[in-house]
Amino acid sequence: MPSSKTGTPTTRNEAQGLLLRRYEIGQVLGHGSFGKVYVARNIKTNELVAIKVIDKEKILKDGLISHIKREISILRRVRHPNIVQLFEVMATKTKIFFVMEYVKGGELFSKVAKGRLKEEIARKYFQQLISAVGFCHARGVFHRDLKPENILLDENGDLKVSDFGLSAISEQICGDGLFHTFCGTPAYVAPEVLGRKGYEAAKVDIWSCGVILFVLMAGYLPFRDQNIMVMYKKIYRGEFRRPRWFSPELSRLMKRLLDTNPETRITIPEIMEDKWFKKGFKHVRFYIEDDKLCSVKDEEVEDDVIDYSSDQSLYESESEIEGKRRSVSLAKPMSLNAFDLISFSSGFRISGPFEDETEESRFVSGASVSSIVLKLEEIAKKVGFLIRKKDCKISLEGSKEGVKGPLVITVEIFELTPNLRVVEVKKKSGDKKDYEELFERDLRPGLQPLMLSDSGESSHSLSDTE
Repeated sequence: MPSSKTGTPTTRNEAQGLLLRRYEIGQVLGHGSFGKVYVARNIKTNELVAIKVIDKEKILKDGLISHIKREISILRRVRHPNIVQLFEVMATKTKIFFVMEYVKGGELFSKVAKGRLKEEIARKYFQQLISAVGFCHARGVFHRDLKPENILLDENGDLKVSDFGLSAISEQICGDGLFHTFCGTPAYVAPEVLGRKGYEAAKVDIWSCGVILFVLMAGYLPFRDQNIMVMYKKIYRGEFRRPRWFSPELSRLMKRLLDTNPETRITIPEIMEDKWFKKGFKHVRFYIEDDKLCSVKDEEVEDDVIDYSSDQSLYESESEIEGKRRSVSLAKPMSLNAFDLISFSSGFRISGPFEDETEESRFVSGASVSSIVLKLEEIAKKVGFLIRKKDCKISLEGSKEGVKGPLVITVEIFELTPNLRVVEVKKKSGDKKDYEELFERDLRPGLQPLMLSDSGESSHSLSDTE
C-alpha cells in the first residue's frame, strides 16, 4: 500500500511493528479528535479498514482516559448500517488503535462543496441520517457534533455517521436532566447551547440535522457571517431565509427543525411521519450476531428468519427457509437448580401464570419445547414480527420504529423437571408501552394454553413429546 507523506516515521513504524501480523498500514486518511486515521489492509482477509492511532501520553496528559473509554463504549453501543462500525480496539504501551470500518466514498462535505444536491438525493441522505440519529438516541447516545464533515459516504452512496469524539451518553445527564457542556461546531450549534443554561442533547442533534438538510438543499449555511458573534445572534434568533426552490412541504419541515424553542422543536418520531420525509423512505431492519452487523431492506425481508450465522445470506427463498425450519433441532433446555429458582423470584410459584414485573415474566408449562416454539411462531406471524431461534432462546423482533427503536422480545426455555419447563419472557429493547400492549393483547392470551393450572395440568391437552 502507498505510504503516507504526512505521517510521522515513529507512528508508522510503531503501528507496523504492532499490526504487522494482522494489518498493513497505508496512507493517512485524516485527523480524528485525538489522533491520525490511516487506511490499512487486513492481510488475512484482504479487507480494507480504517485505523485511528491515539497517543496514550497525550490523553493521559490531558486527562482524557475516561473520554476514550466512553467513546469505545459508545461505538460498541451504536451498531447501525448508517454508522461507521468499530471492529476492535488494541493497545501498546504508547498507542491505542481503533480498527474501524473503512468508508471509501469520502466526506459528505466534499459533495456539498460542489453545490446543492438534487432533492431526491438530499432526502435519501437525510432519511439515513435521521435513522442513525434516532437509533443513537434510543440507546442513550447523543452525537453533539453532527455536520457534513462528520458524515461519510460508502461506495454505494449510503451515508455513515462518524466521529463520536464529542458524544455523550444519558448517564452523564446532570441532576436537572440537562447537559451543560458547550460543544459542537459554531454554524451547526443549537441556540439553547449558546444560552448556556443547559440543554437536551437529543434536541441539539435534531437542530444540527436541520442545518445539514438546509445545506444539502441550499448549497450554503442557513446562519452565516464572518463575525462569529453576529452569526451566534442569528442562530439564537433563528434568522434565516429559505431559498425560493424549497417546496412548501420542505419549508414547513425546515421551520420545525430549526425551531429556536427546543420544547416545540420537531422530534424524531414526528420527522419520520412528515410528508416530505416519508417520500420513498424504506426502513432498514438489522440485527447483531457474532459481532457482525447484518442488515436487510424491508422489501427483501422473508417471513421468517431462523438462526442465521454471521456469514450466511439473509436473502433465502421460502423453500430454503422452510427446509431450514424442518432441519433445525432445538437443543435440550438448560436445567434449573434450587439456586436458579430462588434467584428467579421470591414469589415464584410452580403453578402460577405470569409472575413478576411486566418487562420480565415467566410461567411453568408441561408442553414440549417444540410446542412452545410453534406457539411463539404463530404469535409472531400474527403480529408481523420476525422470529430467530438459537438453541432454546427465541427472539421476536418487531419492525415498527418506536421511541426507543423496534420492540424486541426474548423468550428462553429452561428445564425444571423432565416433564416441566419454565418459560421466561423479557423485553430486550423498545418502548415499554408497546411491550405492555403486545403482552396483554397477544402474548398472554396466546401462551395461556401452555400454562399449568393450579391442578398441575395445562389449559389444553398437549400430547407432544420431546
